[in-house]
Amino acid sequence: MKQRALALAGLLQSVQQVRRIATTGGSDTGALAPCVDSLFRIDAETAQDVYGGPANLEPGLRLLFDTASGASLRDPAITRIAVTLLHVERRFSRQPQLMQAVHAGILDIARQREHWGPSHPTVLGRLGELYAGTVSSLRPRVLVQGNPNYLGQPTVVAEIRAVLLAGLRSAVLWRQLGGGYIDLLLRRRQIAEAARAWLDEA
Repeated sequence: MKQRALALAGLLQSVQQVRRIATTGGSDTGALAPCVDSLFRIDAETAQDVYGGPANLEPGLRLLFDTASGASLRDPAITRIAVTLLHVERRFSRQPQLMQAVHAGILDIARQREHWGPSHPTVLGRLGELYAGTVSSLRPRVLVQGNPNYLGQPTVVAEIRAVLLAGLRSAVLWRQLGGGYIDLLLRRRQIAEAARAWLDEA
């Protein structure tokens, strides 16, 4: 469960940044970078390696602990978007050609990520284009609400899509580690305990 909890924290941290971008026009780079970087760590052996350690996911782990403990979130849209991404992941994982297209696109963008870093506008823009050309065709659609002034800006929309792709990466990892809806329904206490354990290590 501990490894699965880290994947869920990655998902929540990505969605939290999606909401921040949609409502304020900008992200928390420190929280954003490990989420986006996870896209390029395709062959990582552990969940820790995917995110660079639990310290990089402290915001997501706190969100996960609060959610699994039954606390009322200030932004319930985070849970809604995260659940939608878990549904999208099921469709995505059943389409090998689509998965291959995303994989190839990420490998191509990796050169720019190495040069500029994961949070550079060019990297985020290309990841956003990749999401728009692949994952956005899947249903259910991920609906992101926010400030219309920001959501009308192409660069903001591209950044949101890039971070949604990072969220999907975490959803895929969650499933690969054996996560399922039964965990979310019946094992919330174990998830909260795992999140607390990671926070103690962060």
